[in-house]
Amino acid sequence: QVQLVESGGGLVQAGGSLRLSCTASGSIFSINAMAWYRQAPGKQRELVATITSDGSTNYADSVKGRFTISRVNAKNTVYLQMNSLKPEDTAVYYCNADLAPYSGTSYFPYWGRGTQVTVSS
Repeated sequence: QVQLVESGGGLVQAGGSLRLSCTASGSIFSINAMAWYRQAPGKQRELVATITSDGSTNYADSVKGRFTISRVNAKNTVYLQMNSLKPEDTAVYYCNADLAPYSGTSYFPYWGRGTQVTVSS
């Protein structure tokens, strides 16, 4: 069984920083892309940033220049460094991994349960 567990959320003032972590555990053969999504109250879940297994990254326009996604493949862990936070960054942040649990199986998207990030003005 595969689990993705996020940590690092919390309450921060506008202009501050937070670092989110997400570690995948359990039966893992291989992980392709990993990503962070977020969902604000009353809004749809949106993609924040992605990173491939070889380190290529992509960001939503709203976070470019402020957020940095990184990963340590040996630890099955992805990070999201969030700087210059704004109140509009307030949301539940979810980790996502495109993962094959066993050799010869297909890759499927797995999700964490989310971590709350609240930015006060």
